[in-house]
Amino acid sequence: MRAWEKNIRKVVPYTPGEQPKDTDIIKLNTNENPYPPSPKVLNAQTQLERLRLYPDAKVSDLVNELAKYHGLKDDQVFVGVGSDDVLAMTFLTFFNSEKPILFPDITYSFYDVWADLFRIPYETKALNEQFEIIASDYYGENGGVIFPNPNAPTGLVVTLDFIKDVLDHNQDVIVVIDEAYIDFGGESARALLDAYDNLLVVRTFSKSRSMAGLRVGYAMGNADLIKALNDVKYSYNSYTMNYPSIVLGVESVKDEAYFKETVQKVVETREWFEKELTRLGFTYPKSSSNFVFATHSRVSAKEIFEKTKEAKIFVRYFDKPRIDNYLRITIGTMEEMQTLVAKLEEIVL
Repeated sequence: MRAWEKNIRKVVPYTPGEQPKDTDIIKLNTNENPYPPSPKVLNAQTQLERLRLYPDAKVSDLVNELAKYHGLKDDQVFVGVGSDDVLAMTFLTFFNSEKPILFPDITYSFYDVWADLFRIPYETKALNEQFEIIASDYYGENGGVIFPNPNAPTGLVVTLDFIKDVLDHNQDVIVVIDEAYIDFGGESARALLDAYDNLLVVRTFSKSRSMAGLRVGYAMGNADLIKALNDVKYSYNSYTMNYPSIVLGVESVKDEAYFKETVQKVVETREWFEKELTRLGFTYPKSSSNFVFATHSRVSAKEIFEKTKEAKIFVRYFDKPRIDNYLRITIGTMEEMQTLVAKLEEIVL
């Protein structure tokens, strides 16, 4: 080993879903929304000459629009470059105890990457046989708690009473609820912010608002938590949100009718697809997200993954303990899902 190599920080990086260059595919592996962003986003005018200027470091317009939308004050909203940026800032800001933070063993696989990167001790808590999070696993002494609701990749949602139970047993640490998929099912923990000053709720524009390519995420919490996040952000990179993302993000929030319409289409297609999976011999946890986590009784997930990929239909396969015989299948358009079902019939029947 060369002398300087011993000082390089080594981590096992997060592995994102495959992003094929071929456009002649059905892409159901990264939980993107199959519908375009709001027409207000597509028709918005940005002043390209403004690209020579730094964007508003406070992201004031978008913060204000989000605060109004959620019935909050501006100082209760933090905006970042996708929810990944917001969550990374959350780890860096709030998880600084010598005690381990807690999150599920089957969950968003970036959590352990950030913990390793920032040298945060952590413990994972095993989901039960039905892939459910167990509230009592999070009662013990810890340095913080984080989990998605609905969870990924399972799609299972917990109730507000469940979240209150976890909060009641963790009043001296920050509890983070990652709501990347909440618009597709379940109740937002936003309703608990007034009662719990240690709660942070994180959301994204990447799924239900069809804006994964612009990278917009945000957090909601009490003013002290949001100030702490901003202090860390300004110490790291003041200008994280670019000007077009701010302008187009505002327009997306304004178009509530289109947002609800596209979410409902995804939900209706998901419910149809789940029935088709049952007919084909698959089982799955009942999903509250924009994907289904499914396994087949006879044909392995890996074989299905490989055969659908040959047909230019991409789904997500995880070669990991406990879930290596499951596929996470994003809900696309009805036409895309019908094409997938026809291919699955060839494979499993």
